[in-house]
Amino acid sequence: MNSRSKGRFTNPFSAVFTGVKDLFYNSSKGAGERKLPDMTGKTCLVTGANSGLGFGISVQLARKGATVVMACRKNYDDALHAVKKLSSSNAVELRILDLTSIQSISDFVTGLVEDGVKLDVAIHNAGVTTPKAVELANGLDEMFMVNYLSKFVLINLLVKAKIYTVSASSAEDSARVILVSSDSHQGASAIDWEHFGRFEPYKSPNRAISLYSYNKLLLNTYGVELSRRLTINPHRAPEVFIMCPGPVNTNIIRNAPPALRLVLKGVFHFFFKDPLIAALPVVYLAGSPEVSGRSGLYFHMWKEKKMDVKCYDPGEGKKIWEASQGIVNRLVG
Repeated sequence: MNSRSKGRFTNPFSAVFTGVKDLFYNSSKGAGERKLPDMTGKTCLVTGANSGLGFGISVQLARKGATVVMACRKNYDDALHAVKKLSSSNAVELRILDLTSIQSISDFVTGLVEDGVKLDVAIHNAGVTTPKAVELANGLDEMFMVNYLSKFVLINLLVKAKIYTVSASSAEDSARVILVSSDSHQGASAIDWEHFGRFEPYKSPNRAISLYSYNKLLLNTYGVELSRRLTINPHRAPEVFIMCPGPVNTNIIRNAPPALRLVLKGVFHFFFKDPLIAALPVVYLAGSPEVSGRSGLYFHMWKEKKMDVKCYDPGEGKKIWEASQGIVNRLVG
């Protein structure tokens, strides 16, 4: 990627201002019309589950009766115990998943297979922002890997391993894949295929926030293509939903420069949603029969919405699938 890859925002403050505006105008629209589903008997995977939105999702799913698999990069025992306590449920476990490593992703899926775990819902929530470029051992940028490519790898491995539950009786019982994205993808530049996945050194938070929203465009384009490919699968396949939770009070800014972090932390605390509240529309998408048979649907908080038109282009979808698989093939040899 290079400077031709641009997101909707050019600096953190414009992104935060838009988030606050969206929160005041859209946060509760449709909420009163949505009934949270009973998740009893469902097994749900949540990535990035130790803090922020992932933590909130884990608590709310467990409260609704789900068995929750918390996927985290480290063994966060405190987070595991907190989810159990807040949900009053012991049907929660934590498994190690480092989304910067294809080997870790592969080992994670292998572990699920070996333990006979079947998933009804997989919520791909984990994300990261870095104030400057971070080159991983595999040569990729950390944000590109965690926010986009790792999801491509994990979801495809889960589908290949046939870990998702299969129902021959009802569309309402279909397994679900939920991609937690951001409405900041709207207005991002077209995908720069010449530099797709290429590491770009940068040292500016402004560039970081731009690439963050650009990566969300990649994620959404992949999500639509995934839905397209699974829909034509002759066997029952999971449905795909994409959603933006809106502005959430998380620690995603933990790596920001100290002065910027201090300012944004205050804004987050006073204006952004508590993760336990922001998690509710995710739980709705995880099990509500009202969205069954509508794979590819995008929600902005509680509101159904259209994504950037570029996300729906079949040609771009085919390209991102092939380009992503090409990177994976190169990395695994």
